[in-house]
Amino acid sequence: MSDSARDTVLAPLDARMADLESLYEDLHRHPELGFQESRTSAEAARRLTSYGYEVTTGIGRTGVVGVLRNGPGPIVLLRADMDALPVTERTGLPYASTVPGVMHACGHDVHVTCLAGAADLLAAGREHWSGTLVVLFQPAEEVGDGARAMVEDGLFGEGHGAIPTPDVVLAQHVAPFGAGLIAYAHDACMAASDSLKITFHGTGGHGSRPETAVDPILMAAAFVQRLQSVVAREIAAKDRAVVTVGSFQAGDAPNVIPDQAVVQLSVRTFDEHIRTQVLAAVDRIARAEAAASGAPREPETEVLNTFPVTRNDDRTLEQVNAAFTDHFGAPRLFAYEPAAGSEDAGLIATAADAPLYYWWLGGWDPDEFRTAMASGRLAQDIPSNHSPHFAPVRQPTLTMGVEALTVAALSRLNPAGGPGSDRT
Repeated sequence: MSDSARDTVLAPLDARMADLESLYEDLHRHPELGFQESRTSAEAARRLTSYGYEVTTGIGRTGVVGVLRNGPGPIVLLRADMDALPVTERTGLPYASTVPGVMHACGHDVHVTCLAGAADLLAAGREHWSGTLVVLFQPAEEVGDGARAMVEDGLFGEGHGAIPTPDVVLAQHVAPFGAGLIAYAHDACMAASDSLKITFHGTGGHGSRPETAVDPILMAAAFVQRLQSVVAREIAAKDRAVVTVGSFQAGDAPNVIPDQAVVQLSVRTFDEHIRTQVLAAVDRIARAEAAASGAPREPETEVLNTFPVTRNDDRTLEQVNAAFTDHFGAPRLFAYEPAAGSEDAGLIATAADAPLYYWWLGGWDPDEFRTAMASGRLAQDIPSNHSPHFAPVRQPTLTMGVEALTVAALSRLNPAGGPGSDRT
């Protein structure tokens, strides 16, 4: 696509930005947890309908998909997640969450806003491109079930039928680096994740007579401590893995030994062999500590959620990055190491047998970010995703995000009058 045609598609953005900023603030004030995004999905559906898309709602419970058929050409899918987190907001923003204990602490309100803006621009500028655009608003990314729920609900099959299988899947995520920048990684860009709940069984008793009990707290505490040896002593330095215990629950009184302790943990890996090795070690250590403590029965392990490794298709990355470089300039793109966080957008691409490109969108105040980086205090001064202090700046984040999705889509759609789709 020529620069002039792309610029023409993007031209209305300035006039639409006030409305998009208002949408963003509204979404931030009214966050919704996974599979509860009824208000958010209704607004996404309303906007897509007004832009002229064929809209299907209720896919995977609260998912929304809009389809814009615009002649022969590739089928391009743009995806945004919608759900918030069970976090109490502490940003002090004038548009802070009004829902107690729930916050958009991962920027999905940014994602929804940017995708709505891109969907609007691409529909309004449809005379400049040819193909089919699929715009997907996904629920429940944070718990790892949303993409899977949409696929299992017949996203590309007979369940909803009207949604064509894409030739490419494109997505972005706001991150705590300077707004106005885009970061990318080849191949594995985000880790696989396995979240586990392990229940250790003991024998309860009086705190004054521990000899009559089997203490599950001591058992579980020994497990947590020994768990730190898995990455440090069982995984080679060239490989990457993270094991984090995020929850330890046991007992209700200081003078009572409970009969069970529950540990919840997260395992992050980038390689299937390493994943299998780490999970086997977790199971081995849990059983061994229970046996060493004389537990009345083996611990029980429940898989809470799983995410696959998110892998970028190198060819798609290079094609889209060429368009990003042409539009934004090379200094605004940089490569980064694969993130230990996890995503489920890859499940949509896998279900479609389509290449994926997933990039990071800077969202932090550029001056604050540069100051923190220069002083070596990024980790201390720049709140990460999932922090109660996570607060992306509206600008240039929203403008950059809308433009990035639009430019990426145009780089894969045909110019008006171009050749047909690869799909049959």
